[in-house]
Amino acid sequence: MQHEPQPQPADELDAEAVRTWSSLAVAALGRAREDIDAINVYPVADADTGTNLYLTAESADRALADALGTPPASVSETTADGDVHGPPPGAGSTSLPEAVRAYAHGALIGARGNSGTILAQLLRGVADVLGDEPGDRGPGRMLAEALTRAAEEAYRAVAHPVEGTMLTVAAAAARAGEAAGAAAGSAADVALAAYDGARAALADTPAQLAELGRAGVVDAGGCGLVAVLGALWQALSGRQPADEAVRGRAVPVPRPPQPCDAEEQGGPAYEVIYLLEAAEPAVAELRERLDGLGDCLVVVGGDGLWNVHVHVDDPGAAVEAGVVAGRPYRIRITHFADERRRARGERVQRAVVAVVPGEGLAGLCGEAGATTVLARPGEVPDAPALVDAIRRAHAREVVLLPGGADQRAVAAAAAEQARADGVRVAVIPTRSAVQGLAALAVHDPEGSFDEDVVAMTAAAGATRFGELAVAERQSFTSAGICQAGDVLGLIDGDVAVIGAGLDETAQAVLERMLGSGGELVTLVLGPEVPDALAERLEAYVQHGHLAVDTVTYRGGRYSAPLLIGVE
Repeated sequence: MQHEPQPQPADELDAEAVRTWSSLAVAALGRAREDIDAINVYPVADADTGTNLYLTAESADRALADALGTPPASVSETTADGDVHGPPPGAGSTSLPEAVRAYAHGALIGARGNSGTILAQLLRGVADVLGDEPGDRGPGRMLAEALTRAAEEAYRAVAHPVEGTMLTVAAAAARAGEAAGAAAGSAADVALAAYDGARAALADTPAQLAELGRAGVVDAGGCGLVAVLGALWQALSGRQPADEAVRGRAVPVPRPPQPCDAEEQGGPAYEVIYLLEAAEPAVAELRERLDGLGDCLVVVGGDGLWNVHVHVDDPGAAVEAGVVAGRPYRIRITHFADERRRARGERVQRAVVAVVPGEGLAGLCGEAGATTVLARPGEVPDAPALVDAIRRAHAREVVLLPGGADQRAVAAAAAEQARADGVRVAVIPTRSAVQGLAALAVHDPEGSFDEDVVAMTAAAGATRFGELAVAERQSFTSAGICQAGDVLGLIDGDVAVIGAGLDETAQAVLERMLGSGGELVTLVLGPEVPDALAERLEAYVQHGHLAVDTVTYRGGRYSAPLLIGVE
């Protein structure tokens, strides 16, 4: 039987101290995650704060382990008697600044939920100070300044800070750490003072926030931060905090059942999270735009990479705002009604997981209730990414839309793994995103699983798909020789038309596709394609095929110049 990693006492801050802190933080949050999930009532009672903090810390730990060349905390070395003696020594060439920056970066790219996003910014604040030259400052003074910077940056990252939350606990820890640092305390002294200050502030949170007081619990995010600070003290002192001190008052009391429907609970229905590559001025505009769309807005990061978290009713608009600002990816859209079912230990009966090639399509499918996985050009999501999406859907039955022929093998592997977990999974053999949209349009979560799969498969199979692409070089195609820059019109995966412009090629493709009949044309525009093209194509269809309807969507970044579906 394995035990948690043992502390490695350190008289000063160095890379190995950070590694030990990270390992102990993962272990502490792993022990406390279920308790923290149980008391999660603010800002949304979705019972996932402990899990989100744990997964964020785990991501940070993996990045740090990679920087040091050591295994992450989850695979610490085990002796013959089953004891885990902590992580093996890191690479001697790794400096403290390199270690803390890797630690903070790992938290940023893996941040989950509101609490995990704030934890990532706290760690970034710590890295901003510990990543500088110490000058004449001792380790205690530097750590005190790091905790202060962390709290300041976390407050700035939250659009509308609320007291009685994780932010309050961070600020109290910083004040206590500053006092210890000013008294020339060691790094361990500062860590202990911060830990004790955080515990005291955590105990006061029910009096500061009405939702906590009514539920009789302390703030869940603050409880997780206390665990992280306890791990920091343990790493620097070699002394282990008592479990009851970490949990504080984190014991839920019976309370009346809450409505599960997001609209009944009030507040936005969706949580949207994504990583964003963008310049700081564009991020400032993004904050303003997202603040008008929803609430619980947290934007953390810097140096061109950001983690965006917001609660909205229109997830597509939140994703499109990211497209305007820069390059969003790793998009996660969560429906709170489903999360509340999970919080009560319930699974939804059926869900859809869709692989999509653009952020706009991700938002569109998310609004339709699907859990989405974004596939960038030339990349096929791996099986673990699809398995993670299936688990996030939290359903007994899952219909998986792979989105392309090159993704079917990965989808089949993910489905097999999910079936081993007890989830019934069916893979619809879609070859294009427009076939996935057609299948999603007839999805009936209330009907039988077999009938639903048959109907979705039939809808996808009845949808012919076309695509416009630009040739990168001269090559032979099924329609003849193309030159670099030619517009290629593909029908059902084969080049059928070679043209000089988007308009004429799109019209030629549409004419061929509609030659065998059709009732509905779906147009998905790429990021650089003007709306005027869609208007001309709609007019073209209406003029030549009066009984055919046309719908148009924006695919967003990564989607092809034009996708066409004919049903």
